[in-house]
Amino acid sequence: MFKLRTIERAGAAGLLWAACCGLMACAAGGGATRAAARSETARETKDFAARFAPPAWPAPNALRTARGEPGPEYWQQRCDYTIRVSLDEAARSITGRATIEYTNHSPEPLPFLWLHMEQNLFRPDSLGAQTTAPGDRFGNRDAFRGGFEVLGVSADARADGSPDPAGALSLHVYDTVARLDLPAPIPPRGGRASFTIAWTAKVPGYGSDRLGIDDVRDGPIFQLAQWFPAVAKFDDVHGWNTLPYLGTGEFYTDFGDFDVAIDVPASHLVAATGVLGNEHEVLTPRQVERLSAARASAETVTIRGVDEIGASDSRPRSESGRLTWRFRAQDVRTFAWASSAAFAWDACSLPGAGPGSDGATGRGEGVLCQSFYPREAAPLWSGSTQMVRQSIEHYSRMWYAYPYPTATNVNGIVGGMEYPMVAFCRARDDGRALWGVTTHEIGHNWFPMIVNTDERRHAWMDEGFNTFMNYYASLERDPDTLPRRGHPRRWAREQPRPLPQMVDTPPDLLARGTLGVTQYAKPAAGLVLLREGILGEERFDAAFREYIRRWAFKSPRPWDFARTIEDVAGMDLGWFWRGWFYSTGVLDQAVTSVMQAEGENRNARVTIANLDELIMPVTFRVDYTDGSSEVRRLPVQVWAQGDAWTTTWDVGGRRIRSVTVDPDEVMPDVEPRNNVWP
Repeated sequence: MFKLRTIERAGAAGLLWAACCGLMACAAGGGATRAAARSETARETKDFAARFAPPAWPAPNALRTARGEPGPEYWQQRCDYTIRVSLDEAARSITGRATIEYTNHSPEPLPFLWLHMEQNLFRPDSLGAQTTAPGDRFGNRDAFRGGFEVLGVSADARADGSPDPAGALSLHVYDTVARLDLPAPIPPRGGRASFTIAWTAKVPGYGSDRLGIDDVRDGPIFQLAQWFPAVAKFDDVHGWNTLPYLGTGEFYTDFGDFDVAIDVPASHLVAATGVLGNEHEVLTPRQVERLSAARASAETVTIRGVDEIGASDSRPRSESGRLTWRFRAQDVRTFAWASSAAFAWDACSLPGAGPGSDGATGRGEGVLCQSFYPREAAPLWSGSTQMVRQSIEHYSRMWYAYPYPTATNVNGIVGGMEYPMVAFCRARDDGRALWGVTTHEIGHNWFPMIVNTDERRHAWMDEGFNTFMNYYASLERDPDTLPRRGHPRRWAREQPRPLPQMVDTPPDLLARGTLGVTQYAKPAAGLVLLREGILGEERFDAAFREYIRRWAFKSPRPWDFARTIEDVAGMDLGWFWRGWFYSTGVLDQAVTSVMQAEGENRNARVTIANLDELIMPVTFRVDYTDGSSEVRRLPVQVWAQGDAWTTTWDVGGRRIRSVTVDPDEVMPDVEPRNNVWP
């Protein structure tokens, strides 16, 4: 009775073998019948080989090659900014004027430019406001009326100062984008045009995840980002990238140089993208001396202490009551800043080296790591600067050398957001939260600030890749604590059902509440899985580093990433990209039968079933009654034949005590209970 029932569970494939050999057979759970039935039914209707086809990506060409490299005809635009902006603390507004030089490297003449007018998100009739559900993180927009007020736009004058005779510019604003009609098309392959635009905008008095005002004891903290009209990106894939700014999808722009002068009350300290160029004008002699010491110190040096906040001698004298801070930044995709009289400031230096460079910056220079925070954040934030330093050192050593001269963490009302060389972080009471947000936002300097991701379409290529890097940085900092995101088995435990949408979904089109798991957790877990469970560390690391190197300061798409990994790692991974990033299935591998002949027969037979849509290689450990064990592996290609696979091997006279699928728990299996026999 027992033998008959067990053989039936083992499925038709095992019945004949059992009858011929006189087997002692055992099966795990009740999964074998289900697996065998599903396999037989599916075999008639399912094309298993289709699992191994790559997603429907564009064919390689001279711009983006089959190896995943920028091709010989790859091009990208450039946009350089000279900006003068003034902060009105009382009115809680900014007024700015930007001269923008645009270089057209494309093969097409451009008769107009598209601009991002992202502050228009804060108009009550904006697309973003209308698509924000009550209770969302942006649901308090109705309490604030913002948006850009354009004060003027004009073509630049000739070098001799006379007006450009080609005619006036025309600006047409549509929600969060605007079309700037030009007097004449910008010629292709190196043609240039420049124009000046002036504007004013109010700063929201709450944290919008991008900018806001935090009213603390010693004065408001202003955090400014996506605060100026920026030229949209024109590329070889989509032409003009004019997806509206709805609040979730972040930004995608060209690289350029920024020369920014920031006029603020003299009591303020300013933190910003780039290098401060006039420290002797905006700092006291003592602060200049301390800053110089910080540039040579691995330990944190106080530039202005918490006990000095509000002290008259901690700021230079100014007859006008205002000071202008000047910053320059090279090869960045945007510019962010923060300003407050409430800031303490400390800093240190990182001179360490990264892969393939002679220094942490890749230019043989050190990185000035800094933190700006109010007294409300002390004493916790006294450790922030070392967190910045540790993060940059780790990412530079493990992946790609940090290319910028500064890295700054700013405490204020914005929960967590990244811009080139600047991180916004709200955490004040929890050291683990401060580390988690700091290392994440600093990590974004690699994705998308160096490797320029289209965050409106492929947010997972910056959030997921960065979360993957954070996983190893956090393990290095605290080896005994598993990071919240990144481990495949932990992801499977927390997400046992199929996601409603695939990973490669534009973030503004995601179902409510799924951004974190879809764009952060699942991609990060997928890369950890690829590194530790599929390719191995050496193979993966070489490929991932090469991806960053190839696409540093360029703009890749998902297929460029996938093709680079396959090119350098030497493995066809179409099944992996399709299953993990372009479907919603989960992994459920199970031991469905274990059979071993009685007597002198030396063979054992184990059947593994794939009970859901996702496929992965199989690793299983066999423990024998004599105390020995062995690990056996099946390649992912076995699933091209069906949803069940039986493997046979010579056990050398030993008797099987147990079989465990995925013994090291590296696979994202949603039902580990059926991984073990008996």
